[in-house]
Amino acid sequence: MTSLPQRGFFTQGFIVQSVGLLIAILGVGQLYSQYIRPQAAEVEITRRILENRGAEESEESQRNFVVILKDYEQQACLTLMVWATILLAYKLWMVGRERQVIGREFVELELGQRILPEAALDYSKEVQTVVENERSLTNKLLPGFVLSALQRFNATHSIQDAAGAVQERSQAAADELDSDLSLVRYITWAIPSVGFIGTVRGIGDALAQADEALKGDLAGVTNSLGLAFNSTLVALVLSIILMFFMHLLQSRQEHLIQDFQEYCRIKIVDLMKVPARDDADGTFV
Repeated sequence: MTSLPQRGFFTQGFIVQSVGLLIAILGVGQLYSQYIRPQAAEVEITRRILENRGAEESEESQRNFVVILKDYEQQACLTLMVWATILLAYKLWMVGRERQVIGREFVELELGQRILPEAALDYSKEVQTVVENERSLTNKLLPGFVLSALQRFNATHSIQDAAGAVQERSQAAADELDSDLSLVRYITWAIPSVGFIGTVRGIGDALAQADEALKGDLAGVTNSLGLAFNSTLVALVLSIILMFFMHLLQSRQEHLIQDFQEYCRIKIVDLMKVPARDDADGTFV
């Protein structure tokens, strides 16, 4: 029977996770080193020049996005966001590949022909042969649905049991797809946590500079409180965006399972037939 996607090291999923993390770290790191921190430094220099001249600092410079993003907590949040986005894009692509299989006819029947219990095993062997010979069907979910229905029908001679096998396979596939999102869920939880770490660090730095604030020097306290609030702001915004895309993926996965169930009902279960048994002579009619 076709198995669910394999887990472990050096699988396609593990490679995507590893490469995605590397791309996120290098890409966001390059963005910060080449653009965000240099631009934030220029904004800070401009602010100090204005202060020395006695001019008021503009609200635009205070709310410049590079200033909001410049600290390490925000960099960590963006890195996690990019990593999660790569994982979600990969899983959406996998859902699209699974959906392409729905167009296949795994059990080819002539007009008016029905699937009998005795022939179900032969049909299942044909499906297994097709899956083994076509690399594009390796580890796909739909062939497993079809095989479950055919093999259960052959074993029990019950259409109801065959439909139950499809339901069991659907639940197993749904659980597998849901478990694949565990890493994305962890990242979704980790982003606000990193933001709160920045909040704690900023408030701690502000309290450590309370003496300077009492002397009239508010620059250090202001910068520390800026870190505290900016890190929380960035983390919460990224978390909201990530949750939206994760729920979008979950919806696509649920619709995929429902389409598989509908395929098996129309193409397999509804075409099954159990011959009536003549109790008088023990033959089928």
